[in-house]
Amino acid sequence: MAKTLGAFILLSVFMATPAHAAKVLILGDSLGASYGMAEQSGWVALLQKNLPEYQFTNGSVSGETTAGGLRRLPALLDSVAPDLVVVELGGNDGLRGFPPTQLENNLIQIITLAKDSGAKVLLTEIMVPPNYGPRYTQKFTQVYQDISKAQDIVLIPFFMQDIAPHPELMQRDGIHPNEKAQAQIATWMQPWIEDALTQ
Repeated sequence: MAKTLGAFILLSVFMATPAHAAKVLILGDSLGASYGMAEQSGWVALLQKNLPEYQFTNGSVSGETTAGGLRRLPALLDSVAPDLVVVELGGNDGLRGFPPTQLENNLIQIITLAKDSGAKVLLTEIMVPPNYGPRYTQKFTQVYQDISKAQDIVLIPFFMQDIAPHPELMQRDGIHPNEKAQAQIATWMQPWIEDALTQ
């Protein structure tokens, strides 16, 4: 009887213990940092609502470059211990005209650090406006394609492609998505994140 009761208690404790909630770190810039709106209105917060079984940490900072993200990443990896890192960086490198080789080097280091911590990695494609010239924009975009292949990681197509052409989804600066666009971005990102965490 005592053994049976003990087994029942152990089973009850086991069943009451929540399973490990996979942790997702979003390492991004203003596109991920809810620029121009309350943080709870941004797509990262919406993903947390849509996927309550996971734990999201928004490590995005407005104005962030890949170099800045690289500097901050070790501390974030230590504090969050993520199972998945979503890298959404490079836009500010492009807007400042930084060399694509610098962009590539920083992204590779970010991905390597994340992988070495045991996390899976998703890379979000970033594109720069066409007024930077076809040569620069092509080289910039190619960096993401090349890294995806070389590092064997999934490249998420740029979520702004279907938003930027629509003024009603953009803020007045013409660069950042507005609050109306956040649900669309969350819907775009969700299956990529779910796939990465369930494979």
